[in-house]
Amino acid sequence: MLYPSVDHLKTKIDSKYSLVSVASKRARQLQEDGGERLTSYVSHKQVGKALEEIAAGALINLSPGKNIIYKDEV
Repeated sequence: MLYPSVDHLKTKIDSKYSLVSVASKRARQLQEDGGERLTSYVSHKQVGKALEEIAAGALINLSPGKNIIYKDEV
């Protein structure tokens, strides 16, 4: 992966695990619903678009509470 670099993404989100989690959930959301937040993207794939949104600051990682259960975890 050339753009955005992992080092740049780690300045936005604290850990690689959180980065993968946020990017995968956003990629799924892009695939199902669309709703792109940037005007132009370098990547054509949803995961690349999600990572570009994180790098641009359009996505932030909010710390979820301990009792939150996501729809795909049930």
